[in-house]
Amino acid sequence: MPDRSAETATGRPEIDVEDLHALVLKSLDDDQAVEVVSIPLAGKSSIADHMVIASGRSTRQVASMATKLADRIKEKFGRIARIEGLPAADWVLIDADDVIVHLFRPEVRSFYNLERMWAFGDDADRSTVASG
Repeated sequence: MPDRSAETATGRPEIDVEDLHALVLKSLDDDQAVEVVSIPLAGKSSIADHMVIASGRSTRQVASMATKLADRIKEKFGRIARIEGLPAADWVLIDADDVIVHLFRPEVRSFYNLERMWAFGDDADRSTVASG
């Protein structure tokens, strides 16, 4: 059962960002995501503290990873992550507030190249978490 003792001004439970980030990475690892990259955004953008980008081998795997991740976030933290792009599952965005997750089919990922856009020209700030 999630701890709801502390809540934000929006009424949503307060959660530890690093715990959420760790859950996202573990979930993607468990579901065999490939080329998982985590980009720290704290101090660079107000949209989130972390952006995680990963690929799945097919639209079915991308959709499954997204659904399982949202379920795990809800189970552990009592939050509903917003999901966009699930019907086509070429590019799925999971917005968990402090952690934004982009899941792609490999061809779509290389076309949009979000890693380059969000690295802000500083490769030292981008950390590769896992590769497959």
